[in-house]
Amino acid sequence: MSKFSKLGLRRVVGAAAIASVAALGLAGMGAGDAAAAKLPNGYKKATGIDGEVVQTWRTNESAYAIGTVANNPAARGFVLSGTYQTKASGGVNGNLAVKYIIGCQVNVEGIQLGLGGALTFGLENIVSGSLTIPLSPGQVAVVDITDKDFKADKPLSIQLSQLSFNLNGCGGFASARSAVKVIAAKGYNTDDGTVNGEGTLIQSTLYGKPFSIN
Repeated sequence: MSKFSKLGLRRVVGAAAIASVAALGLAGMGAGDAAAAKLPNGYKKATGIDGEVVQTWRTNESAYAIGTVANNPAARGFVLSGTYQTKASGGVNGNLAVKYIIGCQVNVEGIQLGLGGALTFGLENIVSGSLTIPLSPGQVAVVDITDKDFKADKPLSIQLSQLSFNLNGCGGFASARSAVKVIAAKGYNTDDGTVNGEGTLIQSTLYGKPFSIN
């Protein structure tokens, strides 16, 4: 058995992430809101050196911009929905984490997880279905939405339903993209912030298409 660093993936999350299918039914679409823009589906397959396989899907992802009550040009928001799934081959267990990368006057097209200096926010900051992020021009935030462990040969699905984000202090162009991260290994289990497992440690991230928040 080998032990791998978990790189801070495991977090304490709210009750919404406990079920195998974590459905976050949040901010509703009111009169005057724009129609949701459908984003492309995505798929990624990762293979370990011993033949282990982890598959990840992104489906039904959509987002639409929302205005602020005060109509402040340095504040804006958006609402997103989507379904994120994973399945691993026999003997491979792991963790599925849904994150969003948000940039203020930064093109997030080429930005990947692990960006130095990025701000990090977690699910515990969400109040009544709305997450408020202080984001200045030139800054990038990595928002940890939720994560859930999965078992071999048992598909796991996490669904976000109209989760709203509010950006404060961000004037000018703003954009965002999803990032679905999977970490897995044979015999995967967690112990004091580390991953214990056998064979290959598989880490795979499926990125969504960037979209504008303006």
